[in-house]
Amino acid sequence: MAEVGNLLQVYQNQGGSKQASGLLGLLSSFTGGAFSRASIMALGIMPYISASIIVQLMGMAIPYLQKLQKDGESGRKTLNQITRWLTIAVCLVQAPSYLGSITGLFLPYTQFSSAYYIDPNSIMFWLPSIVILVTGSVFAMWLGEKITDKGIGNGISILIMVGILADLPMAFIHEFQTQTGKGGLGTIIILVEVLFWLLVILLAIILSVAVRKIPIQYVSRAQARGGVSRNLMEGARQWIPLKVNAAGVMPIIFAQALMFVPGLLTKVDETNTFLAGFKNVFSWQYNVLFAILIIIFSFFYTAITIPVNQMADDLKRNGGLIPKVRPGKETADYLDDILSKITLPGAIFLSIFAVLPAIVHGTVVQTDRFALFFGGTSLLILVGVVLDTVQQINTYLLNHHYDGLMQSKLSRNPNL
Repeated sequence: MAEVGNLLQVYQNQGGSKQASGLLGLLSSFTGGAFSRASIMALGIMPYISASIIVQLMGMAIPYLQKLQKDGESGRKTLNQITRWLTIAVCLVQAPSYLGSITGLFLPYTQFSSAYYIDPNSIMFWLPSIVILVTGSVFAMWLGEKITDKGIGNGISILIMVGILADLPMAFIHEFQTQTGKGGLGTIIILVEVLFWLLVILLAIILSVAVRKIPIQYVSRAQARGGVSRNLMEGARQWIPLKVNAAGVMPIIFAQALMFVPGLLTKVDETNTFLAGFKNVFSWQYNVLFAILIIIFSFFYTAITIPVNQMADDLKRNGGLIPKVRPGKETADYLDDILSKITLPGAIFLSIFAVLPAIVHGTVVQTDRFALFFGGTSLLILVGVVLDTVQQINTYLLNHHYDGLMQSKLSRNPNL
């Protein structure tokens, strides 16, 4: 563990900070800088996210996994167990790749005392390092699941959010020092950047909370003399709120997990400048593919998380209907059509936010680390997770307050 920790100094001395500003810097921001420091949590939660993507994609083609998805709680537990084992398999693949990418940055053996140096080509370095990295990632997975089960919000998303927030202060300080070091308009530029950053946050919030309201009416049978009267429309009109960005931040997380694959293609032809662009998060190659993946995953994740057929069946069972739309299949088709129409612009705006750092980098923002917070994955994850967590906290407090009122009423009147 101590030898892995020593990689920080070696990495920086060989220009590691420059390389970490690209694709590695983005991954490092998800882990609070653990990736660039080669800590035991260097892989973070990304192997678990990759495993989740694989299981969900395989669930569309493998009947056994499809059956588990429909088996309720027992099926969910089995799928979670499959995802856990697959996470370990992904870690065993990613850990050697990660170690191979940083051992090339080692200083020559002669610059180290033999008492503090382990040959990066020896089994005494590789085997313990792989075990440590896998253990750290499994611990992050366990911690995320515990937060989900025992806490409030999605534990995996919260872990990513905390990692991003941990890197934000140093990113801002670095940008502040870079701009003010120029003198003159440096301070004014910083103020403009902060104001623009707040505007981007506001737009991200609007994207996260925007909904299309589908009007519904409920039908009840009123008792009449001699039997049951015709169905009567009662009560105020209600709504089904369909989010414009129903998938939330998950398409970004899924797309980001897959964006490390194209970078591996550079090993096939290291002289190919087009393939080399996929290793730079600010290149046009990277961002075009990134935007396309976000749009695809937006439709995919929306389709699996919003079952329009079940919504139509629930409406019909509870006596609800959409005006001028017949209950049943016609309602399901109507909801699916509306969902498709609002998902496309939502996915496009989501992809624009995701590639915004590449647009502002070098034009408005000077440092790579702070540019990653101007829209992009980091900001959208922060906004989405914070809004979702606040909503769940409000729901918990409301339910807790309601339970307290009920208990108080029962204590005053035990006969209720």
